[in-house]
Amino acid sequence: MACQLGASSSSSPTSSPPIRSCNHEVFLSFRGEDVRHNFISHLYKALVERGINAYIDNNLERGEEISSELFKAIEGSMISIIVLSKNYAESKWCLDELLKILDCEETKKQIVLPIFFQVEPWEVEHQKGNFGKSFDKLGGELKDNAKMVKWKKALVKVAGFSGLQLAKCRDESECIEKIVQEVSSKLPNRTMLECIEKIVQEVSSKLPNRTMLACRKLSGWIGVPWRRIVQEGLESRGRVIGGPLLDRGHHSSL
Repeated sequence: MACQLGASSSSSPTSSPPIRSCNHEVFLSFRGEDVRHNFISHLYKALVERGINAYIDNNLERGEEISSELFKAIEGSMISIIVLSKNYAESKWCLDELLKILDCEETKKQIVLPIFFQVEPWEVEHQKGNFGKSFDKLGGELKDNAKMVKWKKALVKVAGFSGLQLAKCRDESECIEKIVQEVSSKLPNRTMLECIEKIVQEVSSKLPNRTMLACRKLSGWIGVPWRRIVQEGLESRGRVIGGPLLDRGHHSSL
């Protein structure tokens, strides 16, 4: 499968986003009828399994204006993944999401990662092929030239960002793993969290049965998963000893 990272001509910012208060780490923008029940569901599951807090809108589009709640979800995310599929440009909803995401990219330094799902970057940039037909169909129905111009500029811009191109997508799992790795590499403190998770697994496997039983009983009493009890303790200790080590680049010391 042609699963190519950095397929576009120019790139979005590659540094980690600034550490700030965020509701979600990742916002997923996509055309439901194209990818909701296949690619997006698999991607969302993979992100969650990696411990990445992703936002997915489970309300089906009905043609109305995008909700203020959705705008807030975009604003509160560190990274936006935009899955550009053949019918993405047929949806006012999707295109308004795109405008908001690009606004956050400029004003909040949000990282934008486009995924070209069975479309080529040049089709998005120039609104050609099936992608272009969808955009033209929307233009004929909307008859709002000013809005169409805004959306067209947004499509040109996002097509120029470095992203992932899924040509024919023969091996979806490989591509999803690449996306998850790319997202993980751009999130602040992700290395520390992954180290902590490995330590949790190792500690859990070596705890005496009596200690494990005590942890599980405690978790039942206070309503907190027993793994979280262990992890919280390690995170507290990691902030004390892990910070200086990471500052010196000694990741392996953990």
